[in-house]
Amino acid sequence: MTGIDVDLTAQAHASMPLTEALGMEVVTASQEEVHMRLAYEDRLCTAGGILHGGALMALADSAGAYCAFLNLPEGATGTATIESKTNFFRAVRDGHVDAIARPLHSGRTTIVVETDLRDAAGKHVARITQTQAVLMP
Repeated sequence: MTGIDVDLTAQAHASMPLTEALGMEVVTASQEEVHMRLAYEDRLCTAGGILHGGALMALADSAGAYCAFLNLPEGATGTATIESKTNFFRAVRDGHVDAIARPLHSGRTTIVVETDLRDAAGKHVARITQTQAVLMP
């Protein structure tokens, strides 16, 4: 796929093995925005060839966690999702899904991230807002 950052994808796979199992790839990653992609595959579908909502939520959670990690305060060791709210707008039946995660709040104890999912045609698939707990040693 064009635009995929192989090194960032390898890092995501090493730190979040589910991203590799599902075939997620990282396009770009910065404190301001994380862009990840999940290709449509039959093995990730429900009846009728629709990409499973759980696969979409895993993509959003992974992109959100990556974004939160990049915004950790000094001394923190990681994050953990403590709340996630998803609104689905449309089904995905082919192509791929792009996740764009952006921080809404980067605090000392929590980080709130909003992630938009869009299909290959750019149509809005879902919006996810999640709260990540900041883990300290």
